[in-house]
Amino acid sequence: MQREKFSSRLGFLLISAGCAIGLGNVWRFPYVTGEYGGAAFVLLYLFFLLALGLPVMVMEFSVGRASQKSIAKSFDVLEPKGSKWHFYKVVGIIGNYLLMMFYTTIGGWMLIYFIKTLKGDFEGQSVEQVGVIFEGITANPWLMIGAMVLVVALCLGVCSFGLQNGVEKVTKVMMVSLFAIMVVLAVHSVTMENAGTGLEFYLYPRFDKLWENGLADAVFAAMGQAFFTLSIGMGSLAIFGSYIGKERSLTGEAVSVMVLDTSVALIAGLIIFPACSAFHINPDSGPNLIFVTLPNVFNSMQGGRVWGAFFFVFMSFAAFSTIIAVFENIISCLMDLLGWSRKKAVAFNLLAIILLSLPCIFGFNLWSSFQPLGAGSNILDLEDFIVSNNILPLGSLVYVLFCTTRYGWGWDNFIEEANMGKGMKFPKWARGYMMVVVPVIILAIFIQGYFVKFG
Repeated sequence: MQREKFSSRLGFLLISAGCAIGLGNVWRFPYVTGEYGGAAFVLLYLFFLLALGLPVMVMEFSVGRASQKSIAKSFDVLEPKGSKWHFYKVVGIIGNYLLMMFYTTIGGWMLIYFIKTLKGDFEGQSVEQVGVIFEGITANPWLMIGAMVLVVALCLGVCSFGLQNGVEKVTKVMMVSLFAIMVVLAVHSVTMENAGTGLEFYLYPRFDKLWENGLADAVFAAMGQAFFTLSIGMGSLAIFGSYIGKERSLTGEAVSVMVLDTSVALIAGLIIFPACSAFHINPDSGPNLIFVTLPNVFNSMQGGRVWGAFFFVFMSFAAFSTIIAVFENIISCLMDLLGWSRKKAVAFNLLAIILLSLPCIFGFNLWSSFQPLGAGSNILDLEDFIVSNNILPLGSLVYVLFCTTRYGWGWDNFIEEANMGKGMKFPKWARGYMMVVVPVIILAIFIQGYFVKFG
């Protein structure tokens, strides 16, 4: 069976960016940027994005394009005879399923909030009352199950139409709409009265804050954000490498994806900080920012119901673009591994992902007494920790070692694949850096993740 291909380069770039662009771009990046010195942190973040995130992304794309397979078969095709690199496919596939076990629930929250904002449910509510509304949503398993099932059905429905007619066509529209909505929201936010304080907090480089909050902490925060924002390490980007031709080199393509991903993170800050300062509301980090803080900002704003609805459409697109991209990887894995048709893989996953997503939902209500990572934690936290703090860094390490050592695919094969076609080339001199420095940084991020969580 012939491998499906993207109809255009733009499709590849927007879908790869859609996979990388997630909710962390919105609810973590702006806050961490403000906390660690605004533009000073952004410079640090961009450095690590180029030094760490970019090369690993090029390697994942290369493995996908050279093998013409998903993670289910890519290592089998490229590994030296008798080696065991293909064992990692089990971890990679589990990682993709685990991510969808909680991301579909968050996607459901975005839909619920879009409807509630449009209906005006937040109008006239205090900060505390908006918090109570969010608690009410998470306490209602049936509401969350309904929203999650709708998200799974919609996104798998897109994948059922195939790569070009489903995934590429729909994601193109969503991503162009996402950028358009973000620009409109950002322009509106920065032109509000009293927005200047928030802009200064976000964009003015305050190197003293880097020292004040701990330079080492700022460095780890920048490394972690640069690393996790691109969704590298479990084959969710390699699949799109397998769908493109050899006309262009992969470093230039990875840079384009990285620019799109970073633009969303930076624009999100332009929406959030000026708006919060205009209405004297402290920006928060994490889910509270989206589900408690920002509804209060829109509540205070003239025409807030419309702006809030726009915002949650954008957030839904950010969630759906990731979900569709990861679903496409999961479907391709089953097609490669078991020889299934696309329709059969979609039907199986419709049932499987709905069932696998239930523990995350029950963790907020029926099973809330189960607190796996300590007091106040829940099943979503555990699933996120396994993916973000374990599978992504260790998976990235596997890709780096596979592409640089003679025991894996090897440096020469990687360079030949990565640099095939016109465009920016991956530097051939960088082998020592990729073999020694990058693995040390990845291991440091891995250890730091445990230290922050349990130390």
